[in-house]
Amino acid sequence: MTFSAENKRSRVLTIIVSYNFEPWIERCLGSLERSHYPTDVVVVDNASTDCTVEILAEKYRWIRLVRSQRNLGFGQANNLGMQMALDGNYDYVFLLNQDAWIDPDAIGTWVELSCRYPDYGVISPVHLNGTGECLDSSFARYIGGKLPVSSKKSPLVEVPFVNAAFWFIPVTVLRRVGGFSPLFFHYGEDVDYIHRVRFYGYRVGYAPQTTGCHDRQDRPTPRDMQMKLDRIYYLTVIADVNSSLFGRLWGGILAPWKPALQAWLRGRWGEARFYAAASGRLLSRYCYIATLRNGCKRGLPVFLESVYSKIKPIWN
Repeated sequence: MTFSAENKRSRVLTIIVSYNFEPWIERCLGSLERSHYPTDVVVVDNASTDCTVEILAEKYRWIRLVRSQRNLGFGQANNLGMQMALDGNYDYVFLLNQDAWIDPDAIGTWVELSCRYPDYGVISPVHLNGTGECLDSSFARYIGGKLPVSSKKSPLVEVPFVNAAFWFIPVTVLRRVGGFSPLFFHYGEDVDYIHRVRFYGYRVGYAPQTTGCHDRQDRPTPRDMQMKLDRIYYLTVIADVNSSLFGRLWGGILAPWKPALQAWLRGRWGEARFYAAASGRLLSRYCYIATLRNGCKRGLPVFLESVYSKIKPIWN
């Protein structure tokens, strides 16, 4: 792709949140070194217990390493990088998972596309699995199982949602939407962010001419993990800036009672208590969540100011 002089001046900050990053360091950071479009890189380490910090400090001195003394969670660690982008007058941020890597043309292509389509708040590549041989299973669900081919007329494909393994975001969007909500520790924060991106009238899409590999292992979700994901989903419904009061109450507060009743009828008392407790917890924190949700509608870069660092997630 040919880049204009204006695009060459655009500055990109890639943000990677690491926790026991060691297995993917070479592939992830190596792909950024090979990028045809330059990017600065910050790695925010969430108190890794392996040799991540030592390897980064010794072999990757060209990155900026931020060491947290505790695990901040995915969203809050990314918020540190986002604030650096604002303070450093960057034009774009690129959120990249630690277990992911991109093709050399990706960043330059996104810069060009973002200039041409400023109504897109989040641009992503085609998500492949770790071997690069097929679509990432979650990405395949987001796009309906089929991969549309881009055209000169429309080189971006709009989708309702894409996970935050690869998010390319203009800083102008950060200044309106803000960072990740501290209500979420891990999982759910990307769903909430997309809700807010859409609230401000931006679109979300992927560029079919670019690819990234996401090396997460597809395996059956254990029942206890699925229950926790359900609980997080209910929180995303209540925090959704686009939902009605009825939708928040029905889909967030009352929804857990359906699986609670089903579990009770099957004699699964622990599950029944879990979902009932989730409903009660959300109801007790409803006003608190509503206050944060309303703050997201004020046109300020919420959750990037230091005051929000004291907000605790609903569930760790």
